[in-house]
Amino acid sequence: MDIPRSWRLRNQRYLLEGTRCSHCDQKHFPPVLICPACQSRETAPFAFSGQGKLYSYSVVYQAPSQFEAFVPYIVALVDLEEGPRITAQLTDVSPEEVQIGMPLEKVIRKISEEGERGLIFYGYKFRPLVTY
Repeated sequence: MDIPRSWRLRNQRYLLEGTRCSHCDQKHFPPVLICPACQSRETAPFAFSGQGKLYSYSVVYQAPSQFEAFVPYIVALVDLEEGPRITAQLTDVSPEEVQIGMPLEKVIRKISEEGERGLIFYGYKFRPLVTY
């Protein structure tokens, strides 16, 4: 990924920012310009809480070269509290500990890097909810 694209996606990657339709109140991630539910063009930025539940997952053992350092890793479908279902990696949990329906929270982690001296890309991942 190039620097300009990374910069344009910063709110989406770090703040988990999507959109909310002003007409029907549907929330969308990633952001949309036109609401798929009612076709309204009246959408506004919406920051999701980063809380959700695990809907489904898969453990990846054979990864593309930029993700080989993370093998095995877990790719999950997460149902956000506000409604949308998104795809994300799970972190801070082993495949044996993962359970469908477990509560999750968003964290910022390293996603990938371009070679030894290239750019390092960070973004959201999810981990089991930590309660204090």
